[in-house]
Amino acid sequence: MSQAVTRSVPAAGSGLLASLDPLLREWLPRQRWFAGKGRPVTGFSLVSATELLPGDGKLGLYHLLVRAHQPLAPAQGGVPHPGDCYQLLIGVREALPPRLAPALIGHVHEGPLAGRTVYEALHDPRPAEVILEAMRGRARIGGLRFERREEIRPDLAPRLVTAEQSNSSVVYGDTFILKLLRRVLPGVNPDLELPLALAREGCPRVPPPTAWMTADVPDAGADDPYVLGVLQPFVQGATDGWELALRELAKGEDFTAEARALGRATAEVHTALAHALPTVTLAHLQLQSLVDGMTERLDAAAQAVPALRPYAPGLRSAFEALADLAAEGHTWTAQRVHGDLHLGQCLRSPSGEWSLIDFEGEPAKPLAERRMPQPAVRDVAGMLRSFDYAAHAAGGPPAPGWAAACRAAYCAGYAEAAGSDPRTDPVLLRAYETDKAVYEVLYEARHRPDWLAVPLSAVRRLAGPDPV
Repeated sequence: MSQAVTRSVPAAGSGLLASLDPLLREWLPRQRWFAGKGRPVTGFSLVSATELLPGDGKLGLYHLLVRAHQPLAPAQGGVPHPGDCYQLLIGVREALPPRLAPALIGHVHEGPLAGRTVYEALHDPRPAEVILEAMRGRARIGGLRFERREEIRPDLAPRLVTAEQSNSSVVYGDTFILKLLRRVLPGVNPDLELPLALAREGCPRVPPPTAWMTADVPDAGADDPYVLGVLQPFVQGATDGWELALRELAKGEDFTAEARALGRATAEVHTALAHALPTVTLAHLQLQSLVDGMTERLDAAAQAVPALRPYAPGLRSAFEALADLAAEGHTWTAQRVHGDLHLGQCLRSPSGEWSLIDFEGEPAKPLAERRMPQPAVRDVAGMLRSFDYAAHAAGGPPAPGWAAACRAAYCAGYAEAAGSDPRTDPVLLRAYETDKAVYEVLYEARHRPDWLAVPLSAVRRLAGPDPV
């Protein structure tokens, strides 16, 4: 790794964190990827600290894994929680040049970095280059491990992607994109596991991992490594499905051909995942457990959102119908799935090919739950709900029949590649779409009340006598 000084700094780490503590308490909750919004940060504990560039030089770089401690959220019901672990890349300079002003964390007044300025290092090309160099060289730096499947050429200029949510991304020379996970957990992360499995299957619908980084932290009480980031080919000129759908809606253009192609792409990914990883059969007991979870989520949402209560009996019937089929002896196949599929998780290349990205699943759920085999229709239901959202997000009154036409085209495209249409199992599809809509009602009521009408419109349909 060029001239970088690279060492783990466990002894100095606690002093380093103590000096950063007051700055991080202000800065961390403002980041869009911080998961504990609405609750104050009461302190930090150090999971690991690694020096990637010397902190006493002109430019320093520290890789930190820190656990943020906060009061328990009401939903945790007093259950002890160790605090979320976050990955931080801290740059150190005497003073920031104007171009790095948006990255400022603050000025350190005591400790090993006293008198220095610290900032979010991914805004700075040199620290971003250090990460790529480590991957290219398969470096071992303290507990950090950098791996790669293919060669990475040097001298790829980095740029931070500013439109981020739960993670951060850096594009290297329009050749690669690094997704750096922010809230990290020990264990097998599906965002690396599933694309690797699909690459072995030769599935062209998912960009294959080129390289990745992990952390071994044996003294943190975790036997498994933390997956920290994944480098994949960058699809230059691609448009995500959400942006494309809104653009076509604004122009009054038909989107059914794209929806159909997206259905085929989804089915190809599901088929490859079923070949690459084990599948299981869900019989009565497994389905009853699944239905019980759906019913519990409905009851909790109805308790929290009064507007949902009139529809609760009709929605509950969707879950009961699935339980009845299971009791009669029906079984379903479960497999690994995307887990959080919607239009924003799909990329259309300039040539018209669709790719699926971001296999992390729902970040709020435990890794073990995200890695459980599930009916493939769960992903289908997520996409069907996404068409509804696009129709309402375009501004103005929703285009009549737009979402319904896209939903039908998507299912037809799925059937072309999978050999079976999700609509031929209407009870299972309705149950999963209902579960998704209930989740959306609770989310919108808490975070975006102006959007509550979108899932409530679906709720009225799904609770009715003809929930198509």
